[in-house]
Amino acid sequence: MVSEKVTMLRYRGSKFSTVKKLDIFPKVEEPFKETSSVGGTFSIISFLLIIWLVFSEVNYYLNSRFIFKFTPDVALDEKLKINVDITVGMPCYFLGADILDSTNQNTLNFGNLDEEDTWFELAPNQQTHFDSKRHFNSYLREEYHAVKDLLWRSRFSTQFGELPPRNDKPNRPHDACRLYGTFVLNKVAGNFHITAGKSLQLPRGHIHINAFMSERDYNFSHRINKFSFGDSHHGIVHPLEGDEVISSFGRTLYNYFIEVVPTDINTFMSSTSTYQYSVKALARPIDHDKGSHGIPGLFFKYDMSALRVTVKQERDHLGVFLARLCSIVGGVFVCSGILNSLVQIISNFVMCNWGNKLLDKGNVHTEHKEPFVTLTTQPLPDLLSGKVTDI
Repeated sequence: MVSEKVTMLRYRGSKFSTVKKLDIFPKVEEPFKETSSVGGTFSIISFLLIIWLVFSEVNYYLNSRFIFKFTPDVALDEKLKINVDITVGMPCYFLGADILDSTNQNTLNFGNLDEEDTWFELAPNQQTHFDSKRHFNSYLREEYHAVKDLLWRSRFSTQFGELPPRNDKPNRPHDACRLYGTFVLNKVAGNFHITAGKSLQLPRGHIHINAFMSERDYNFSHRINKFSFGDSHHGIVHPLEGDEVISSFGRTLYNYFIEVVPTDINTFMSSTSTYQYSVKALARPIDHDKGSHGIPGLFFKYDMSALRVTVKQERDHLGVFLARLCSIVGGVFVCSGILNSLVQIISNFVMCNWGNKLLDKGNVHTEHKEPFVTLTTQPLPDLLSGKVTDI
């Protein structure tokens, strides 16, 4: 007869018993913990401080910073986009506009500049829109370095939209001309100008014919609603937008010297290549009798910068962020423990409780259980008879 073998599982103990032996962190049992009102107060303050510091650290991590770097501009094949919207205080049939670059090409063939007869005085709704834009852009130009980071972080845009249509029309002939359009040109220096007389193209250049204009027909008061390079992007300020110049002398030359800076913007959501610019303005009256020669008009002379600005949105690595959170919690916990111990020592010393507490801690309460005997009285006859009652 073959006997069957029965295999039984034997419990060899927990697999984590070896790991438990490596525990170096002390465990204090609940009966040996001593609490106090001072410690509770420090605990509440520590918890509130940790919550506030953690919230500030998370807010700082989410609010990324922008890094500005300068590198040589080697992108020679890029195109330069110019956006124009200017109103001049002369009728359109008296004005001519052209763009000439450093290659002596008339670049009006690369875009379209529209002309619209209008009135130089704005309607009430248009005046409100333009005044808001002018005052705000003026403030940004003066305080740009102070609010630069705020503009980029808040994704602020200086684009106030197009000038709204007039809500009333004056009962008089048009006295101004609005010129607006977009050009895509070669990325070289150029000159965009608006002057008196229509332009006539010649094989080696062009001329403006203004032979039938009198002295009183000249008025180069102008309002710049838009003048920018490249595509619009949040955080970029266009210095000329919102400017309005009222000329007291008709034959005046206005020169705007513009430095165009290529700009690459890399954010978490998008990457854009556009342009920023700085500008210097110079105005002088043209009076040949007094030796001030030249051609009255508006001349926007722009040149390309040899440097490219890279704007990059960055924030700390996730590991650095977690390390800061741990250091905040651990640092506050340790510092509050040290302060709690110091306050406890000072309090005990002032209240003269130091010696009493030492004695209390040194006392060992032991109970001595003395053996006792229960005596039972028995009658005398039982004792004489030799009977003993068991207890």
